[in-house]
Amino acid sequence: MQEKYNSLGLMSGTSGDGVDASLINSNGIDQFELTKEKYFEYDTDIYRAIHDLKEKIHSPEDLKKFSKDILDLERKITIFHAKVTKEFNLKGREDLIGFHGQTIYHNAKEKVSKQLGDSVLLKQLTQNKIVHNFRNNDLINGGEGAPLSPLFHQLIVTQKKIELPVCILNIGGISNLTVVKEPIDSSEFFSQDIGPGNCLIDSWVRKNSNKKFDINGNLAQSGKKNEIIFEQAQELYNNRVNKNKLSFDTGDFDISFCRGLSIEDGAATLTDFTASLIGDSIYLISKKYNFKKIILCGGGRKNKILLELIKKRLPTVVKLETIDNYGINGDFVESQAFAFFAIRTIKSLPISFPNTTKCFKPCIGGEII
Repeated sequence: MQEKYNSLGLMSGTSGDGVDASLINSNGIDQFELTKEKYFEYDTDIYRAIHDLKEKIHSPEDLKKFSKDILDLERKITIFHAKVTKEFNLKGREDLIGFHGQTIYHNAKEKVSKQLGDSVLLKQLTQNKIVHNFRNNDLINGGEGAPLSPLFHQLIVTQKKIELPVCILNIGGISNLTVVKEPIDSSEFFSQDIGPGNCLIDSWVRKNSNKKFDINGNLAQSGKKNEIIFEQAQELYNNRVNKNKLSFDTGDFDISFCRGLSIEDGAATLTDFTASLIGDSIYLISKKYNFKKIILCGGGRKNKILLELIKKRLPTVVKLETIDNYGINGDFVESQAFAFFAIRTIKSLPISFPNTTKCFKPCIGGEII
């Protein structure tokens, strides 16, 4: 019988607005049960500090240049995660914490993926075994360091007995997809980042209002896409972005081309631009893998206008639905995934594969503290 663990996954996504926490019980192979999940919003100071810092960091040299700011914020974020952990009443040394941390810079070509989070301090504060630094081993072994969730997507599809082939589309700050062709005991799945998700829209709203994101796509719905700027943005994207790039950071995209637009028109233009990149990528991939269903997770699944625009670019036979329809809260898929990956790390099992991150060989993910 496979040993099971209680594992708490802590995930702070590229939106940088808080921590998704999921406690699961799993054998780390072919089964998991959710015990508890909860979202914890960062206070205003941490939220602003994250986004201020991310806008300063564009290279590994910047990580050194702003090292003091990084260390100061890292301590605050770690203490915040420790407070989150206390709400789950873990039993101490028996249980695990899958600690992803807050990504502030990711560049696979440079083999750098920097997440804020002091794992040694978190262990001191919680007295739990910590699994962290999930992306580095994949990068060392030729991978992109992202996306890491595909194996967990495959487990969900298998456990929920979802008809195959199927596509799981995660719209977070960055969009990524997983195509599952076979159940969990097979390596027949494919994944990659496909471009921006919420990052452009969120950045626009954050810089032009006191809101953090476009709730339900309401701003975009009330605005009008600027056709000239939209076409210029697509041309700029096509010229600048390497089509062979398989993982993205929010810093790979910017919103400067919308300067001068009203907040509503800017939201409309950026939403359509984002949808065009997501929809066109999925269209090509759907032709290759012949899936008829896309299951949505991540915060972007709540943006009705974004989804409508994506759907217009897909083959008519491809249907969209949310993972919530299967009894899984789409906000917590990634935090559940990192709880699952912490268990796999303890058991020396891989979390990334050549057909998901393009690593040379299946790679064990995290490091244990």
